[in-house]
Amino acid sequence: MFPEGWPGAGLILLRAAAAFLLFQNGFSVLLLASAPVMVVLQSAIAGAAVLLLAGLFTPVAGSLLATAEVCLAFSHVKDPSVHVILGALGGGLAMTGPGAWSLDAHFFGRKRIQIPPR
Repeated sequence: MFPEGWPGAGLILLRAAAAFLLFQNGFSVLLLASAPVMVVLQSAIAGAAVLLLAGLFTPVAGSLLATAEVCLAFSHVKDPSVHVILGALGGGLAMTGPGAWSLDAHFFGRKRIQIPPR
């Protein structure tokens, strides 16, 4: 679905907020990460954030984000709440779709079929 109007604007806001939080959290963790697994997970999350911001392959990017954030939530003992929230946001975006104002809607959106008269 590619909702327009207020629902479409809400999806843009959710995609932008998720991307901003992922960039902020991802780069701070990436600078301090020493384990190669953490670097790979944060790189996957950064790629998903770019795709979410553009609204390209949103279901795939949201699923990737949700999976990576759940892995990070279980790997951190101190405070997994940020990862749980970001994973839920990614899963929710994967389920609702990108909205009308996205690259997904431009490339794969609604098509008008003209049936020629006989």
